[in-house]
Amino acid sequence: MKEEYDFSNAERGKFHRPPIELDIPVYLDADVADFLQKLATEKGSDVGTIVNDWMRKNIALIETAR
Repeated sequence: MKEEYDFSNAERGKFHRPPIELDIPVYLDADVADFLQKLATEKGSDVGTIVNDWMRKNIALIETAR
């Protein structure tokens, strides 16, 4: 290693990458997946939207109970 490094021309954050959004896989049992798919089709929505809505409602209930 050198005793001293010259950072006068360095660019701050040049190699920094902002955090990315990750999709977390959720594995559903077949009966649950079938139910959600049928419900999504009936509502003209997708499974992800329905699951997210349900999860938000459950989170709100849990937060209220605390």
